[in-house]
Amino acid sequence: MNSDEKNLTPKVQLVEISEENSDQRLDNFLISQLKGVPKSRIYRIVRKGEVRVNKGRVDVKYRLVAGDIVRIPPVRIAERSEVSYVPQGLQAALHHGVLFEDDGFLIINKPAGFAVHGGSGVSSGIIEGLRLLRPEAHFLELVHRLDKDTSGCLIIAKKRSTLKLLHELFRENNIHKTYLALLAGQWARKKLIVTAPLLKNINKGGERIVVISSAGKEAETLFRRVKLFSDSTLVEASPKTGRTHQIRVHAASLGHPIIGDDRYGRDDINHKFKGRGYKRMFLHAEKLKFQHPVTGDPLTILAPLPQQLEDLLKHEEQV
Repeated sequence: MNSDEKNLTPKVQLVEISEENSDQRLDNFLISQLKGVPKSRIYRIVRKGEVRVNKGRVDVKYRLVAGDIVRIPPVRIAERSEVSYVPQGLQAALHHGVLFEDDGFLIINKPAGFAVHGGSGVSSGIIEGLRLLRPEAHFLELVHRLDKDTSGCLIIAKKRSTLKLLHELFRENNIHKTYLALLAGQWARKKLIVTAPLLKNINKGGERIVVISSAGKEAETLFRRVKLFSDSTLVEASPKTGRTHQIRVHAASLGHPIIGDDRYGRDDINHKFKGRGYKRMFLHAEKLKFQHPVTGDPLTILAPLPQQLEDLLKHEEQV
């Protein structure tokens, strides 16, 4: 047997969807079945029609139904060395950064600088690292996402049934999120609700950006001033909707982009603050408030601000 054959999944798999996997998106199901296969490759085999559901073509967003038969073609998987490395910083966060855990889900204090999911040149994200460090866990799935450079509260489901319940809470806006952000300049307002609609777009370099557009989806963020500094403002940002880059775009629309935001911020401001020690975007998912999806008990989960950001704020001149 040559090395290529060793790195192939079985010839063709026909998998019947159980009640446990019902309502899961096809792409997420395939990611769980084809461990080590790049996400881009999974999307490609679906697009080319190599993956079939009940003998028909479907989109990656298709939600599976109990009894569906999914055809999974032979796919070359990555070498173990490509997917089995978990950086030390990520290991420490996954071991010591657990803020809450029961038998249905856990909440970790995600470190900045790590993607929640591998792919696009990133072999090991938060979820891959967690699966490698917890090989006994039969089910671990992201409930929602945070940007790579954002730190703070991240929920991961340990059961399919709990994942469904948590998704329902998110859909009905029953999970209340509060972020801490440091904005450029002095923001004169004490409180403001921004309701600018957001549209995903692709710029000339092929990079995905989000723009304010009447053709976009509704988005709402409450900004509340916490501290005023000489050339920056610490705010709480509470998004009612969960659009991609929502807080970042809404902050920039105020004329006060988030410090360190290399996509929606200003290069000159970011350069100035980098000289003071700000090495990352200052956006932190500080708090989650919701009712436990099974017991109904009220939960308030707090992720402490990373010490580096806490120390930097102490040196800012307060007004």
